[in-house]
Amino acid sequence: MKNNNTANLFKSFLLFCIAFVLLITTAPIGFFYALVRQIIFEKVKTLSIFFTEVALVLDEAGNVVMQHLLNDTLLIKNKNTYYFGNKKETISSVIGKNSLTGTLAPLGKALNSFLNFIDKGHTLNSIIYDVKRWEEENAL
Repeated sequence: MKNNNTANLFKSFLLFCIAFVLLITTAPIGFFYALVRQIIFEKVKTLSIFFTEVALVLDEAGNVVMQHLLNDTLLIKNKNTYYFGNKKETISSVIGKNSLTGTLAPLGKALNSFLNFIDKGHTLNSIIYDVKRWEEENAL
């Protein structure tokens, strides 16, 4: 009997490889097309929104792809720690939540300070979810 876990691992890895190749090969074309299109149609103002949306998607992807590295290097692990890895959340949001709960390791505190230096209040302003509800759920 074939091991279903091995089949699932192979299928998920194959889908990852296809998505990765498509991203690498088509994203530059789509990005360049968007720039040219917006400039030609004199919608340069909307490029700011486009850049922000792309930055958010890349940040969310980074939160998933680098979750193990970020969890091990930026966080102090205890019952109040909020971990990286949520596909609908940015790295800055997780840093902001851990700043509130005091669970940032020294490297996490340095990154928090750097982000807040570039954009005042960045990590707290980037929190996507209701922190109070999260704290209540984890206080149980």
